[in-house]
Amino acid sequence: MVSFVSDIALAGDADDIIRPFMIDSNGLHGRLVRLGPALNTPLTAHDYPEPVAVLLGEAMTLVSGLSAGLKFDGVFSLQAHGDGPVKMMVADVTTDGDIRGYADIRDEVPKDAAGSPIPRLLGGGRLAFTVDQGPDTEQHQGIVELQGASLADCVHHYFQQSNQYSAAVKLACEYDPIKGWRGGALVLQRLPEDEKPFDRERLEEGWRTALALMGSCTPSELCDALLTPDELLFRLFHEDGVRVFPARPLKFACKCSPERMRAAVTMLSDVEREEMTIDGRIVVTCQFCNAEQSFDPNSLTPAQAT
Repeated sequence: MVSFVSDIALAGDADDIIRPFMIDSNGLHGRLVRLGPALNTPLTAHDYPEPVAVLLGEAMTLVSGLSAGLKFDGVFSLQAHGDGPVKMMVADVTTDGDIRGYADIRDEVPKDAAGSPIPRLLGGGRLAFTVDQGPDTEQHQGIVELQGASLADCVHHYFQQSNQYSAAVKLACEYDPIKGWRGGALVLQRLPEDEKPFDRERLEEGWRTALALMGSCTPSELCDALLTPDELLFRLFHEDGVRVFPARPLKFACKCSPERMRAAVTMLSDVEREEMTIDGRIVVTCQFCNAEQSFDPNSLTPAQAT
């Protein structure tokens, strides 16, 4: 089902969705991501400093928006490794819409990190996007240096290294005292086409106009619980006509379980298990959801502990 966004905004879920859309007059494709509970759950599970939570929230909205433009059956992930206070940041999404993310902090986070989160939090390093479709398939990965003040800057640098298509993103993550953590992303892309010479200038102007309109969207609008995705799309692109496609649901889902955690513990050496034992228990904490499982070292048989 395809619908036109008119002056009467379409009803529907406003949170935890990807809303694909098209601007036909300019030949542009896009996705609008809106995250609520699916973002608030993992961010509140950890006591992240606010700049780190914002950056991770942007990463989770970003992978959601980019994944909807790919054809894959598996997991699409973002990994950022740096030499700054944040050692590593990971966000991934499955084709079923399960999302998760975490940040590994090694040093004190500077209080003025919000203005330039990439250099102040991650520092120098690399950003990698990976498509993993299972153990019997080849992974597809793109890697780029961390360049720019924001995550959006880094992604634009990545796009510039790719000749496949032109794309742009707008990311936001904010804390609402009532709703909790919320996030949003806009992704616009222009696929390469065999353009006639007299169409080229018109389409180029349409691309510049769409970028300007996307740039006018504020972080608050991207995250606003009272502004539906369709209302926002109409507000931004109604003059050129915008079509929306059925929304894709998103939800936070962690892969951890007591069985998987126990299996991880049984793979440790005797020395490693001894180092992890505190007050007679081995406690394993999930990096994504912060859930803990406690094990009695004596309950692990020698066969399990090898």
